[in-house]
Amino acid sequence: MAAVIIDGKALAARCKGQVAQEAKRFRTRPGLAVILVGNDPASRVYVTSKRKDCEECGFYSEEFALPAETGQKALLELVDVLNARPEIDGILCQLPLPKGYDYDEQEVLLRIDPSKDVDAFHPANVGKIMIGNYDFLPCTPAGVMEMLEEYGIDPAGKRCVVVGRSNIVGKPQAMLLLHKHGTVTICHSRTPDLASITRQADILVAAVGKVGLITAEMVKPGAVVIDVAMNRNEAGKLCGDVDFAPVAEKASYITPVPGGVGPMTRAMLMKNTLTAAKLHGKE
Repeated sequence: MAAVIIDGKALAARCKGQVAQEAKRFRTRPGLAVILVGNDPASRVYVTSKRKDCEECGFYSEEFALPAETGQKALLELVDVLNARPEIDGILCQLPLPKGYDYDEQEVLLRIDPSKDVDAFHPANVGKIMIGNYDFLPCTPAGVMEMLEEYGIDPAGKRCVVVGRSNIVGKPQAMLLLHKHGTVTICHSRTPDLASITRQADILVAAVGKVGLITAEMVKPGAVVIDVAMNRNEAGKLCGDVDFAPVAEKASYITPVPGGVGPMTRAMLMKNTLTAAKLHGKE
């Protein structure tokens, strides 16, 4: 029997609608600042979509498009200015920063006020996530958890396998599943016999960035398969890490690419910006 397709696009629209309704009650509009350094086409698409999301939610937004050669010092000075501006509740610096220039991404992330860190990348926020007492969650893992909840998929007592160990997705995803009482295994590029582990997963999250990495032979019958990756195949078509059609015949639930986790990532950014505005007393 074919898997149920988890509709991230529809769920994201509902989430943003709820955020917009809540934001209407605020004394002052939540505000988001997005910094884009350089002219990476994919980053430009993401930034444009975030501006549209802010409009849908009734947020104030500003975009700072900087030349690739701006430099670390000027970028940090901009972050300092945004940290001090009360109308800005969230600051997002689009990564990666341009190659070939002297940028230190970690220093930039550290410079953002943790109460405005709506990506939840600052070590202070990462630490709060570890202990389960957090203000913000990283947008992509948070989106995955919302999808599981929406479809009645409870990680408690389940074997959960996360393929990928990035600070942005893999590690926090594993922690959130653990907080929901899943038994979690993290796999990565040095994991031997990956398939033997993924076949044990009741919930399998793929977050590597390698086209077709997860095949049907690597999936347990009836597993929930969450494809976080956004890749392009040889034909230029957008796809994930999962060989979708064969895996969909074997799984119980599966996310498509596009239309799965991606829209939820954007919706969670709006939710985090709303939370930041609450922290800043705008409610």
